[in-house]
Amino acid sequence: MYISKWISFFRKYGPIPRNDNMYDETIQVALKKNNIQPIKFPTPYLQELIYNFRSDCPKSVILTGTAGDGKTYSCREVWEQLGGLKEHWEIDEKVKTFWLASRELIIIKDLSELDNEEKNNLIPQIAEAIINENHEGKIFLIAANDGQLMEAWHIADCNPNIQKARKLVEKLLVEDKREEANYNLLLYNLSRLNNEEVFTRIIEAVLTHPGWQQCQGCPYQSQGDISQSCPIWENKTRLEGNKDRYLMKQRIIDLLQLLRHNGMHLPIRQLLLLVANLILGHSKAADGLLACKQVPEILQNRTAYLGSIYSNCFGENLSVRKRNKTDVFVALRYLGIGAESNNLIDNLLIFGEDDDEVKNYYEELVTKDSYYGIHPAFHSARKNYVEGNGNTDDKEAFIDMLQAQRQRLFFTVPEEKAEELKLWELTAFHYSGDYLDKVCRRLKTRNQPPKKLLSQLVKGLNRIFTGLLINNDDELILATSGSYSQARSSRVFEEFLSVSNKRGESVTIEFNSNHNTPDLVVSFSYHPEIEPVKMRLNLTRYEYLLRVSAGALPSNFSQECYEDILAFKTRLLSQLNLRREKEGYSEDSTGEMVIRLLEIKSDGFVQPVTLEISL
Repeated sequence: MYISKWISFFRKYGPIPRNDNMYDETIQVALKKNNIQPIKFPTPYLQELIYNFRSDCPKSVILTGTAGDGKTYSCREVWEQLGGLKEHWEIDEKVKTFWLASRELIIIKDLSELDNEEKNNLIPQIAEAIINENHEGKIFLIAANDGQLMEAWHIADCNPNIQKARKLVEKLLVEDKREEANYNLLLYNLSRLNNEEVFTRIIEAVLTHPGWQQCQGCPYQSQGDISQSCPIWENKTRLEGNKDRYLMKQRIIDLLQLLRHNGMHLPIRQLLLLVANLILGHSKAADGLLACKQVPEILQNRTAYLGSIYSNCFGENLSVRKRNKTDVFVALRYLGIGAESNNLIDNLLIFGEDDDEVKNYYEELVTKDSYYGIHPAFHSARKNYVEGNGNTDDKEAFIDMLQAQRQRLFFTVPEEKAEELKLWELTAFHYSGDYLDKVCRRLKTRNQPPKKLLSQLVKGLNRIFTGLLINNDDELILATSGSYSQARSSRVFEEFLSVSNKRGESVTIEFNSNHNTPDLVVSFSYHPEIEPVKMRLNLTRYEYLLRVSAGALPSNFSQECYEDILAFKTRLLSQLNLRREKEGYSEDSTGEMVIRLLEIKSDGFVQPVTLEISL
C-alpha cells in the first residue's frame, strides 16, 4: 500500500482533536518526525518586524489578535531570521533572550503562560522600554491576546510608567493604530489581516509544496477510469484551477471577502484548516479527513463523491457537533449556500435530463462532471425521486445530495452564466454579488458605486426611517413620531437631505481605509463643526436595505439589523439639530405651532403637509 508522509503530516492542519494551546509546537514536532518542509508563505508584517529589530533604533513590539492569528509563528520566525538557533527556540522556556548589538531583545511568545509573579517582574521593564523614547536598554517582542494584554497591566504594582504604557496600548487598540509619536512601541493587531489575502498565500504555499512529489508514485493518482482516481489528488487538481480558470478559488475568495465585510475575521489557523479540509475531507474517513490507506477502500465502495471539495468547503464531511465548533465552517455556513436555491437551479438538477428547457444546462453543469456531478449514486437517487420510488429515507438522502449539488454549482457555474442562473440566490444574501462588484471592488479601484444603486439604498433607508412604503430615492427623509425617533411609524417631517451634492448635503458610499470596508456617509453642511455621519455598510445591512427597497420586509433578518438602521437615523437627527443650532434656527414665536406631516401621493412619493395649531 502506498503511503505519503506528506499527506499524513498535512492532516494535522485539518479539524482533528488537539490541544490548540500547543498548536505551533505540535506542528513543529510533526515536521521533524516526518522530515517534511514546513508550509511557509509570506506573512504580512513579518519583514517589517525584522527590519525594525535590525534598525539602529528598534522599538518594542506587541503582537495581538485572536488565537490562531500567527503570533507564536511570527515570534519564532523573528528569532530564526535574526540568527537565533532553532534548537534553542525548542527549549521549553517562557521567555527567550537575544542580543542585538548592545541591546537585549526579550521575546515573550505567549503572555498568558506567565504567572502573576513573572508578570509583576516584567511589566515594569516593558513599561520603561515603551515610555522612554530614547531607551537604549532592553526591547521586547510580546505575543498576547487582547484580553490577556490589558489584564497584565493591572497585575503589576502601578507606577507612572505603567499607567502611561497601559493608556497608550488601550488607545492604539481602540483607535486601531500601530504607533504613537514619542513612544517606543509598535502594536500589530493581527486580527486586522484580510481573510482573502491570507487565504491566497496559504493556497499558493500548500499547492506548490514539494511534499506533493511523493504522490507521483501512487497508482491512484491518475487512472483511465476517473472513478478510480484518488479523491485527494482530484481535489488538489480542482483547487489548482487549471481546468476552470481558477473559478473555484475565486469564488472561495469572494466568500471570505463577504465574511470580512460582515465583521467575521478568520485567523490563519482556521484558513489552514479550511485548505486541509478542502483537499482531504471525506465523510466516511477517520476524523472526516482522508489518509492514503483509506483511498483503496473508498474507491472500491464507489463513495469518492462523499469527498467533494465543494461540500468540504462548508464542513459537510464533519459531524454536526464538530462543524458547529469550528469557526471557519460556522462563518461559511452563515451564507446559506446549498440550503438556499431558486426554481431554475432545482429544475435543472432534478428534471434536467428530460426537460428540454434546461437540458443544455444539465449537460454542461452536471453530466460533464462524472466525479462529483452525475456520479452513480446521484443518478440513481434522482431517478427514484422523479419516479416516486423509494422510501422516506431514500428521499431524505436525495435531498442531501441535492444540497451538495447546489454547493457544487455555486463553485462551477461560469461567470458568463452567473446572472442568467441567478447564482447568488444560492446564498442567503441575494445581493452579495452586487455588493462585491458594485461596491467593494469599485471603491478599491477609487471608482464610485453606480448612482442607481445609491438611489436603491436611499429608498430602503427612507422606508425604514418612516415606516411607509414610499418611493423617494433622490433625497433622504428624516422624520419622527413627534417625540420618539425610533418609532416604527414616523410621519412628523423633519427634513429632506439631498443625495447629490447640494449646499454641503450629500449621501455617498466611501472607502474606510482603516477597516478596509465601505461606509455609507451622510453630509449635512460645509460647516467644519458639522461632521458627516457614517454607518458601516456591511453585507447584512446592504442586503436588508436592498430587499426593503425592492418591496419586501424580510423576516429572516434579525431585529438587531433593523435597530442598527434606526440607531443611524437617531444620529442623523442629532446632527440635524446641531446644524440648526449653528445656522441660528429658532421656533416660530407667533403663538402658533407648526407641524408638517408626511402625505403619500398616488405615485408613492411623499410630500410634507403643513398644519398650524393655535396655542
